[in-house]
Amino acid sequence: MSGFWNPIIICKGTGPFGSVPALQTRGFWIILCGLLFSPIPLKAQEPVRIGEVSPLTGGVSQFGISSHQGYLLAFEDLNKAGGIHGSKLELISEDNQSKPGQSATVVRKLITQDKVSALLGDVTSSATLESAPIAQQARIPMITPSATNPRITEVGNFIFRVCFLDKFQGQVIARYAAGALRASRIAIMTDIKQDYSVDLTRFFKDEFVREERTIVREQSYSTGDTDFRAQLSSIRPTKPDLVFVPGYYQEVSLIIRQARQYGFKMPFIGCDGWANQALLDIGGKAVDGCYFTNHFSPDDPAPTVRAFVSAYQNKFGSAPDTFAALGYDAARILADAIGRADPANRMSIRDALAQTSGYPGVTGKISFDASRNASKPALVITIKDLKFEIAERIAP
Repeated sequence: MSGFWNPIIICKGTGPFGSVPALQTRGFWIILCGLLFSPIPLKAQEPVRIGEVSPLTGGVSQFGISSHQGYLLAFEDLNKAGGIHGSKLELISEDNQSKPGQSATVVRKLITQDKVSALLGDVTSSATLESAPIAQQARIPMITPSATNPRITEVGNFIFRVCFLDKFQGQVIARYAAGALRASRIAIMTDIKQDYSVDLTRFFKDEFVREERTIVREQSYSTGDTDFRAQLSSIRPTKPDLVFVPGYYQEVSLIIRQARQYGFKMPFIGCDGWANQALLDIGGKAVDGCYFTNHFSPDDPAPTVRAFVSAYQNKFGSAPDTFAALGYDAARILADAIGRADPANRMSIRDALAQTSGYPGVTGKISFDASRNASKPALVITIKDLKFEIAERIAP
C-alpha cells in the first residue's frame, strides 16, 4: 500500500470549542505513531539537467561527437563520485545535424521543454551565434567548448567559452609564421561560408602586416567544396613562403593534397579547425611539415592530461582529440560552478561560472576574464610522420 496510512481518528465531543469534532488523547497517539512508522515514500533527489547542442551528424559531426564524448566522460566521473549536492548530472543531448538554423531550434526545445539548468555547446562559431541569443534571452548559462568567434560572448553575460579567441590564435600563428618560420610572403584561402574562417583571416592579416610582411594573394572557397584547382592555380605564380588556410579539416586536407599535386612545396599553416585525426587520414603525407594553432595535445606530459587521455582511451578505445578535451573541460567547469552555486538558480550558476579562476583543465589552466572568455595558453602544433607534435606553447 503506497502513501500515508491515515491514522487520524476524529472523535465527536464537547472539546474546548464546543461541539466541534475534537482529537482525543488516544487519537493523538495514533497520529504520532502513524507519522513515525507509516511507509512514507522518499522522493528521489532530482537530477541536474544539462542541455547539449552538438553536430552529431552531418559535415562537422566529428567535432560534435568528440565534444559529446568529452561531456559523457566528465559527467560519468562526477556521478560516480556522488554527483553535485547529492544529485546526478543528466545530459540531454540534441543533434543540430550540422545544418544552419537547427541549433536555434534545439536550444529552444532544451530550454522550454526539458527545463535544463545550463547549456553546453555549440562547437562551431556560426551555430553558436544562432543559439547564444536564445540562451541569453532565457537567462540560461551557456558554455561553448570550441566556438572562437569574438562576437559570441558579446551576446551577453550568460555566455561563456573555454577556448581561446580567434583574435588570439590569429595573432599567434601570424607571429609564428613571421618569426619561427621566417615567412615574408603569404597567400590565404578563406572559407567564406564560416564566420570562424572569415574572422581568422582578418586577425591574421592585421598581425602579419603589422610584422611588415606581405599578403601576396587571397582566394576563397566554401564549406563542402572538393575541387580547389582554380584557387591553387591563382596562388602558384605568386610563389608564397606559406599558405594560410583558416578552415576545417575536411576541406583543408583536400586543399593540401591537391596543392602538393600542383607542385606546392611550402608548408601550409592553419588553426584549431584542423585538429582532427581525419586531417592525417585524408591528407596523408601531404600534410607533413604543416603547422596549426591548437588548445591541446594528447602527448602533453602533464599529469592531468595523462590521466584524462588514459580514461578516455579506456572508455572510447581511441585517443582524445582537441574537441574531446575542450568538451571535457567545459563540462567539468560547469559542474564545478554548479557545486559552488544553487543548482536550481540559473543566476547563481552564472555568477559561479564568472568567478572561475585557475581551473586545472586538460587544455591548460582556465580563468574567465571580465568578458567571460577563457584566458589560457595556445599551442602551435606541427605534423611529423603523420603525428601531431607540440612545436611551441605560447602564453596569453
